[in-house]
Amino acid sequence: MKGFKIKLKAKEEQILKDIVKKGTEKARKITRCRILLLCNANKNKTTIASILSINPNTISNTCRRFLGEGLESAINEKPRPGAPTIFDGKLKAKITALACSEPPEGRSQWSLRLLADKAVELELIDSISHAKIGTILKKTK
Repeated sequence: MKGFKIKLKAKEEQILKDIVKKGTEKARKITRCRILLLCNANKNKTTIASILSINPNTISNTCRRFLGEGLESAINEKPRPGAPTIFDGKLKAKITALACSEPPEGRSQWSLRLLADKAVELELIDSISHAKIGTILKKTK
């Protein structure tokens, strides 16, 4: 099995060598740099996989990204979308303001469970646990 035909420019090769030598970047980025350097040295995919103890698909993906999108795209991670935040700053501020307001009649202070129930009652949020209320208030002190 022949490796990818990758020919790095001298400047690109030096950039990759510097990243590997410093060792201050994320391990995955350093691994991608090593993959490109080994492909540039005409190593095949099986050899690279055994040298770096990685899956051969990682090599294919890295080389494909290098050939299609360039060096920066090949060594850096693309942003991952993740779930949207449910508790934005405005909601946290409203919950904090609620906690600072007068407690319900017959109570000397707010409990976390009362705050959670009141936040749902006021339709600030569909549902929230008392533990999350505690986390929000703990972070805002």
